[in-house]
Amino acid sequence: MNKFWGVLKRFLPSYKKEAIGVFFFGGLSTVLSLFSFALFVPILEILFKTRNDVYQLVSLDVPASELFGALKNNLYYYVTEFITNHGQVKALIVLSIALIIFTFLKVITFYLSSLCIGYFQTGVLRDVRNQLCSNILHLPIGFFSEERKGDIMSRMSNDVMDIDVSIIGSLEMLVKNPLIISIYFIVLALVSWELTLFVMLMLPIAGYIMGTVGKNLKKDSLEVGIEQGALTSQLEESLGGMRIIKAFNAEEKINNRFVRQTDRIRESVIKVIRRQYLAHPMSEFIGTSIIASVICYGGYLILNSNGSFDASVFIYYILIFYSIINPVKELSRAGYNIRKGLASLERIDKILSAKNPIKDPENPQKITGFNNVIEYKNVSFKYTNNWILKNVNLRIERGRTIALVGQSGSGKSTLVDLLPRFWDVNEGEICIDGINIKDVTLHDLRSLMGNVNQEAILFNDTFFNNIAFGVENATMEQVIAAAKIANAHDFISATEDGYNSNIGDRGCKLSGGQRQRISIARAILKNPPILILDEATSALDTESEKLVQEALENLMKNRTTIVIAHRLSTVKNADEICVVDNGEIVERGTHTELLQIENGVYKKLQESQSLK
Repeated sequence: MNKFWGVLKRFLPSYKKEAIGVFFFGGLSTVLSLFSFALFVPILEILFKTRNDVYQLVSLDVPASELFGALKNNLYYYVTEFITNHGQVKALIVLSIALIIFTFLKVITFYLSSLCIGYFQTGVLRDVRNQLCSNILHLPIGFFSEERKGDIMSRMSNDVMDIDVSIIGSLEMLVKNPLIISIYFIVLALVSWELTLFVMLMLPIAGYIMGTVGKNLKKDSLEVGIEQGALTSQLEESLGGMRIIKAFNAEEKINNRFVRQTDRIRESVIKVIRRQYLAHPMSEFIGTSIIASVICYGGYLILNSNGSFDASVFIYYILIFYSIINPVKELSRAGYNIRKGLASLERIDKILSAKNPIKDPENPQKITGFNNVIEYKNVSFKYTNNWILKNVNLRIERGRTIALVGQSGSGKSTLVDLLPRFWDVNEGEICIDGINIKDVTLHDLRSLMGNVNQEAILFNDTFFNNIAFGVENATMEQVIAAAKIANAHDFISATEDGYNSNIGDRGCKLSGGQRQRISIARAILKNPPILILDEATSALDTESEKLVQEALENLMKNRTTIVIAHRLSTVKNADEICVVDNGEIVERGTHTELLQIENGVYKKLQESQSLK
């Protein structure tokens, strides 16, 4: 429960007015309902002619223990006076009208209280979703290498919905019902402290019995959340790999895996609903048992009293007590729901409380462009235990093209990922124009760079919006100019709606070469001084590679470019080629110079690719 209140405190300050409204209108509704019930006593006494006492008006300036008796005495005084002057029928009509008015006011205040809780609930749910999205977008790349994408999606969909139903949906019960129960119990104690004491002794026993049912509900619900996350991951993988599934006739295999997972989810859910569905019948049975006990004990008090506790007052007591039963049951149900929802809250809180170790400096230096040189100075880096890069020194002057080559896993991509601070170096430093990149804001640093990756990452949107992605207020003329430089204008214009055509999920309506040229057009429009090309042509056929390579050459003009490549033919013209092996730069020079090194790593790579 501490985690529940901890998360709630993050969002509660924004909804103080709604919270005050819940308490104010909820309390007013409860008081009005008490007055409504109180009117039943004189109505019943008039109908059944059970009271002929004579009352005198008394002062209300009495101790608290006697206040209820004084109020009741004065109410009877005014009722008897009205009956004496106007007759019983008119008194009955007036009391009935008063009952209608009080009931109307009660339901209006109850509605306003519920409306406040509705605004509160939907606002908190919106804030949780917004905070989740914001945190996910600002978490480092490393967080997503540790988590499955499908599980993160499940937390944002299934777990958020579970919190909506289980926890936020229970807030009304959790906030209003304690107030209602407290007010009702105070009045019950004023009506008959003996009967109320009897009830108070029974409630802890009932609470203990109900608590045993809810035990381990959080643990079982957490298991459900984990299994649902695994199912979402499977589904996401299956949809993304549909071409491979069909090519290898693996439909049955994938379907069987899916069925096994849904069976596991069903088994986990059954554990939860066995406990959850037992709550209502058990609370119904316990509630009825308590009411029966109260009737027996109340009857005993009436039959053995000296007239201070009569049948009409007992009916009033029963009406109030019966009105407590529903809030108590709802409060019990809220306890079950919250236990169930805490598992989802725990999974979501892992994202909400995750911290990004890559932070902006408190007093950042201003960097508006790139003028001279990028320097890697004695840079070493490791993800966990093993060093990926070891004491790397690299100098990249403005306007030059530097190529990084080497075997897979040698550290090329990691070396480049350190420049935009997707990761932070463990030792050494990286400087741009003599300024340590840790001393500038991430926004300013990444504004200097454009990326074209092996996999063109596009969005399910129009050509225009994909090319203009990340560039505020881009015009159609600017987008078209960028597309022309990237050799993309012709095939875009050939589509039905031109630049307003949707390219499908991840650009599925386009060929590989077309997707890559859109990605290049996006980098051209950003117009960054530093360009990073990560295997930008390795996945393309010869014809597409020619068009993309031409687009890349247009993009690389007058820019500082870092190229990662396996295919050495694409980096022959680089100003300098750095050969990375086992986290170190072991060779550097031009294509011609590296081929002259006897038994050199680059020469062996060239020979192996020539044989292929």
